[in-house]
Amino acid sequence: MHFTDTHTHLDGEEFRNDLPDVISRAKAAGVARVLIPAVDLSSIDGIIALCNTYKGYAFPMIGLHPEAVKSDWKEQLSLLKARFHDARFIAVGEIGLDFYWDRTYEKEQLLAFETQVEWAAEWQLPLVIHCRKAQNEMVPILKKYEKDLVGGIFHCFTGNQKEAQQLLQFDGFLLGIGGVLTFKSSHLREDLPAAVPLNRLVLETDSPYMAPVPHRGERNESAFVREVLLQLATSYDVSPEEVAAVTEENVQRLFQKLKEKS
Repeated sequence: MHFTDTHTHLDGEEFRNDLPDVISRAKAAGVARVLIPAVDLSSIDGIIALCNTYKGYAFPMIGLHPEAVKSDWKEQLSLLKARFHDARFIAVGEIGLDFYWDRTYEKEQLLAFETQVEWAAEWQLPLVIHCRKAQNEMVPILKKYEKDLVGGIFHCFTGNQKEAQQLLQFDGFLLGIGGVLTFKSSHLREDLPAAVPLNRLVLETDSPYMAPVPHRGERNESAFVREVLLQLATSYDVSPEEVAAVTEENVQRLFQKLKEKS
């Protein structure tokens, strides 16, 4: 049984001392590959180096995270766009909108997000989208480009049935499901089977953050995505093997560059 962690920050400081062990545990757990998003310009070289070390297992994405969008966003995006010619990037991400803490750079976030959505359409790359307290602002932007987009992932989905349905109006887009699914307080175990077919889901950890039960409170790592898979199997009343097979099909369908590199 093999599956993909579609969103993990293994390039972070949290993994500096034991990354080889983390990768080994992931492989032992059944993780066939890991996808690593950039969050800003400074993270790109480290991600590329990591993916070169684990070539064929770790794959890079490129983007400017909404929390990294400040007054210099135009300069940052200009420098970022110059890196797009690197064929190793399999997606535009992690990009998006985040108005959870404040809206100081709301205008800049909206402009930076739309610019990167345009790039995804131009380069025909999937999007990996972070959206927190901003779905009402995000959806109209995506609707402007939906006919030109190949699809993407709404990363770390924790919304309700109505929000899921609103996002899945976009063909080719999937919901990224992580450790929150396993939390005692989570409604996802009921809402997902009621509103979302399994072929619209992918697995993720967002490690080192949001470790699933029974690892909650620990540093999250890619091996723990297996707990998410097992909980989805229970919630959808199917075998773990079916969850692995369907989510792998979803990954392969979305990330066309993975086929080129396999």
